[in-house]
Amino acid sequence: MANSRNAQIPVVVLAGFLGSGKTTLLNHLLHRSGGSRIGAVVNDFGSIEIDAMAVAGALGDSTVSLGNGCLCCAVDASELDTYLARLAAPAAGIDVIVIEASGLAEPQELVRMVLASEQPEIRYGGLVEVVDAAEFDDTRARHPEIDRHLALADLVVVNKLDRAPDADRVLALTRELTEGAVLPATYGRVDPEFLFDCRPSEERVGQLSFDDLHSHGGEHEGGGHLHSAYDTLSLTSDAPMDPRALMRFLDARPEGLYRIKGYVDFGAHDPANRYAVHAVGRFLRFLPEPWPSGADRLTQLVLIGTGIDADALAKELDACRGGAEETAGDDEQAMWGVLRYVPGSEDEPGTP
Repeated sequence: MANSRNAQIPVVVLAGFLGSGKTTLLNHLLHRSGGSRIGAVVNDFGSIEIDAMAVAGALGDSTVSLGNGCLCCAVDASELDTYLARLAAPAAGIDVIVIEASGLAEPQELVRMVLASEQPEIRYGGLVEVVDAAEFDDTRARHPEIDRHLALADLVVVNKLDRAPDADRVLALTRELTEGAVLPATYGRVDPEFLFDCRPSEERVGQLSFDDLHSHGGEHEGGGHLHSAYDTLSLTSDAPMDPRALMRFLDARPEGLYRIKGYVDFGAHDPANRYAVHAVGRFLRFLPEPWPSGADRLTQLVLIGTGIDADALAKELDACRGGAEETAGDDEQAMWGVLRYVPGSEDEPGTP
């Protein structure tokens, strides 16, 4: 989809609750873009930009990373314009821009900011909302405003259908809640053309006009923003983690600790790989991957939850560092607990 320099570049807002699979979907698009060049604005909620790190290799210099805050609160429309102008510059050769919001952002605010842009090179390309099918009922129970987010969406990607015991029911319910298209998916695997062609029709643009967006309640004014009820804890450690201690921590994590993401260094237990960790609710998965060339060997984790004791969790995580490193070579069983949650292992990863 090579973009003519005379055409406006569509800006797609990619939203969805914590752990729904937005970054996985974006990475899939980046690696299967069909020749299109994608620019991205990646917004993490937390001081370590895990999501930006996850997409940086594919994006190269075509990304703007905004960490430690929620995009719809951290910047105003004019500041976002600066980032959009950088990506829309002819020299960048960008065909489509994707704004990946944090899992606690308000989609209507991001859409409003794009519609308010004064950049003539860009146009609003639609709102894509990603849904975690396995956690859909729990998400709606905790945050009923998700229904309104779905009503605003031009395309809803119902992700993780392979983990949902009642996938057909979730798909049917999602179709009732949105006027946009509904696309089933696993592992965020969708045809890029669905995303790039989700441009709202003339009727949908009218429904998502600047004035209409402000008529939906405006959580920012009433203090009801999704992230206002959440706490975040970040850990960066240059000491390897003890796999047994970390698994004890993860197995005993409190109910309110909803999201964990990042990378773990297990040191001599597996010197060739770092382990990407993803936890949503009680779901847990580790993905080993080779250390990037020249990368510092660090453990970097972001924890997001509500009603959690961040100080106590920080101490528990700190106690997971080191410990068994000196005997790692003689302790082949130390990694068994971790490997149980690696896809393709003897035990399928999932709910502990």
